[in-house]
Amino acid sequence: MSHRVTLIPGDGVGPEIATAARRVVDAAGVAIEWEMAEAGAEVFKRGDSSGVPTETVESIERTKVALKGPLETPVGFGEKSANVTLRKIFETYANIRPARQIPGVPTRYAGEGIDFIVVRENIEDLYAGVEYLPTKDVAVALKIISRKGSEKIIRYAFELARREGRSKVTVATKANILKLTEGMFKRVGEEIAAEYPDIRHEHLIIDNVAHQMVKNPAQFDVIVTTNLAGDIISDLASGLVGGLGFAASGNYGDEVAIFEAVHGSAPKYAGKNTINPTALILSSVMMLRHLGEEAAASLVENAVYVTLEDGKAVTVDVARQAGDVEESASTTGYTDAIIGNLGRKPAMDYRRARVERSGPPPTTPSRWSYGPNVGETRSTLVGVDIYLESDETPEALGLGLSALAEPEFQLQLISSRGTVVWPAGSANADPVGWWRSRFMPLDDATDIDDQAITRLLDRIALAYRWVSVEKLRRYGTEEGFTRAQGQ
Repeated sequence: MSHRVTLIPGDGVGPEIATAARRVVDAAGVAIEWEMAEAGAEVFKRGDSSGVPTETVESIERTKVALKGPLETPVGFGEKSANVTLRKIFETYANIRPARQIPGVPTRYAGEGIDFIVVRENIEDLYAGVEYLPTKDVAVALKIISRKGSEKIIRYAFELARREGRSKVTVATKANILKLTEGMFKRVGEEIAAEYPDIRHEHLIIDNVAHQMVKNPAQFDVIVTTNLAGDIISDLASGLVGGLGFAASGNYGDEVAIFEAVHGSAPKYAGKNTINPTALILSSVMMLRHLGEEAAASLVENAVYVTLEDGKAVTVDVARQAGDVEESASTTGYTDAIIGNLGRKPAMDYRRARVERSGPPPTTPSRWSYGPNVGETRSTLVGVDIYLESDETPEALGLGLSALAEPEFQLQLISSRGTVVWPAGSANADPVGWWRSRFMPLDDATDIDDQAITRLLDRIALAYRWVSVEKLRRYGTEEGFTRAQGQ
């Protein structure tokens, strides 16, 4: 059977590792028609602010599968990440990153049986990229967690665990601090876990997960978590098994899958023929399984393991970890060795799971019954937070805003960076000129609606520069907003 796959070489060392992965896949005998495409640095330079040209999008829409080298992303400035853009364009909501002990790669945890998967939500959270500068000295990012997005990724994790014969799913959140966003992810995890009685479920705070991964990583089976946390702990996971040079990943959506190495473009190594291509080669193994080429996937994976187990032709990073920098192979030499080892099997079976698959779950995602984002309970508007910019003291702000609140509202509090500073706040707070002022009804008989909020904003605008507004809602008896520290 022939397959069409979009191949994006990428930036820096990307073309070298993409060539290596393609050579190995082709040598495994899989009939693939490769469609060459581009994204990343060169696209940005041509003035395309997305980093992903139309031709590349059209190619992936045709093939439904892409193998991608690392793309360069400016840090702290410039355009949005082309990597993230690709994931969002095709709604590849599930980022799957296996962490397994690898033969011939010296680590602190060799022999402990590490074999788990980090399932990272790939669309929402802070990676939604919604940021603002409400003042020139304050930056704000919106953390977006939806019930639908949480259910999709958590159900994916349980389906993946069931298909691979794994016994436990750990839902990892920061729900002890972020009660509504991370709390929603936790609650959805508990609801979905009840549908999978054959799989053990646990919830851990994400910092404890990081602690436990270092202390006893073999305890984990499948970890599902939010976008930013998943990005961080999956890199930690790769460090347990040898580093980013061995970190494969797949991005799965309902229609499209994109496979990539976790590591970056490493421009200082570009063109030197020394980079380790294992991560992208193992990503291509995930791709082959997604395409239904199980035999070829196992053939390539075993050849990689045999090559590393033999230790006769390894790249400089592996040789350095083994303490023998003199005996290292080039990228092409290492790739040649893997191709030469096709058909061999490693001495040990390094897979703990009974079934080795990392593709989409057997249940078609589009058939899942996603719950509503806010539930069926009707909401009640109970107040408003108005954010404003001012150099006044909390006391002066409190006096001025209180006078402007009437006749519909009363000023309940003023906070700075989440901490109450008025009416009786922390004496140690260090304000930054960006304030949240919370207004509640003057009395229970006062009706709060959009018109009342507009009138309040008009009055405030006469004396202050307001920058944003958040309505405060109650769902049944549950408050749809958080309290400030010290309230």
